[in-house]
Amino acid sequence: MRKYITILLITTALFTSCGKNDSTDITADPQPALLTFPAQNSVCTAGTVISTTKSTVTFTWNSGGNTNNYELNIKNLLTNAVTTLTSSTNQLSVNLDRDTPYSWYVLSKSNSLSTTAKSEVWKFYNAGIGSVSHPPFPADNLSCVFGQGAASGTVNLAWTANDPDNDILGYDVYFGTSSTPASYKAGITDKFLNGIAVTSGTTYYWKVITKDAAGNTSDSGIFQFKTN
Repeated sequence: MRKYITILLITTALFTSCGKNDSTDITADPQPALLTFPAQNSVCTAGTVISTTKSTVTFTWNSGGNTNNYELNIKNLLTNAVTTLTSSTNQLSVNLDRDTPYSWYVLSKSNSLSTTAKSEVWKFYNAGIGSVSHPPFPADNLSCVFGQGAASGTVNLAWTANDPDNDILGYDVYFGTSSTPASYKAGITDKFLNGIAVTSGTTYYWKVITKDAAGNTSDSGIFQFKTN
């Protein structure tokens, strides 16, 4: 009888242990996906044309760890409209406007946790009919750094920019206290503008127009900051 009880206890322990190991719940935080296509700052020509204005682009990425599903976010950089889609695999085909720049990123998600992991944000240009020149991507990562020193009263502006054709000529900066700022300086070839005089306790607005060699332009949109 004692031998039977011992065997029963061992069997129960093994069964319980196996049950725990078979659990498919993910308890670790999701890891960011690694984007693969469309490539960063590329002119996308591999999409399937479905009309004169639309083509199907298949987005792909390398899977992130501890992830059950993904959220694909695509932003039209001309209209700022955002499309959000969900996928249980590491690819998704989407119909997009042709001759249009986009940015995209992927969120990794777990069924067990509320935390998510965001991939890098990439940009690409969905080519149109016979496109030989493409507008630059809108300038982004606009930032301002206040001048050093108590009596400085200046601000330094900086931004990043890319063009599918690598033919950016320069930048026009609009800056002022109006929500529709006037032109401040044109034809800048650097991606920064230093030593702009500002007044304390004031809200300023600014944007960057990027120009390329073919006469194409793009608008960063309005950014704002307030001085101390």
